[in-house]
Amino acid sequence: MGVLNVTPDSFSDGGRFNQVESAIARAREMASEGAAIIDVGGESTRPGAQPVSEQEELDRVILVIERIHRQTDVLISVDTMKPAVMRAAVKAGAELINDVKALRAPGALDAARESGAAVCLMHMQGEPRTMQKSPAYVNVVKEVMDFLAQRLRACEAAGIPGEQLVLDPGFGFGKSLEHNLGLLGNLESLTALGCPLMVGLSRKSMFQQLLNLPAEQRLHAGLAAAALAVFQGASIIRTHDVKPTVETIKTAAAVRAALHRGAQ
Repeated sequence: MGVLNVTPDSFSDGGRFNQVESAIARAREMASEGAAIIDVGGESTRPGAQPVSEQEELDRVILVIERIHRQTDVLISVDTMKPAVMRAAVKAGAELINDVKALRAPGALDAARESGAAVCLMHMQGEPRTMQKSPAYVNVVKEVMDFLAQRLRACEAAGIPGEQLVLDPGFGFGKSLEHNLGLLGNLESLTALGCPLMVGLSRKSMFQQLLNLPAEQRLHAGLAAAALAVFQGASIIRTHDVKPTVETIKTAAAVRAALHRGAQ
């Protein structure tokens, strides 16, 4: 999954693709590099990010989604928490709703069900503006797993089929470095929930904390983390750096498949 931030304030590429033509060119570039999904986001969810209005988010993403839908064959995802944006984005051509609030906003469950789109449910402790202010867990893996299981039940009760759901443990969303490392080391346990796993590790601040690297120098750390995630069963890797990530995860997936064949 290639990241396309059409925002002026993304932590890693803010402002680079917030004009329609530059966004479309970037989408085509990522598709040519092997992205199977383009994730279009019109509201930054970086730590400390300020919310944007519904209309501003619509203005940022809908035309871009329409153009990508017309000009490429890739699956389109919309990164949003707002039900109105979900509805409009799916109408414009998106087939996946990527919601960092896991459909907890009022009306989001109904919007997702009525759209018929696939949905990624992500774990986040707190809100984007405050989530990195002293996040705390007793057992981060168990608490993330329990939350995701609860959201699966809420989707089932709302009439959203389980086969349309993807789960994301939410690296960097209300989690310290220790929490992130614990989740990454135990990612395979989340596959017990029975849904595909998506992870977003690209350029995360955990690598600044671990290696003292700015965002533009975190590629190699992100690739190592992506390989570890795929080796533990992750199905989708969300990344800013498509070509090297595709090469990395194909290698990790091939080794995992070979090991599983050998164990049979």
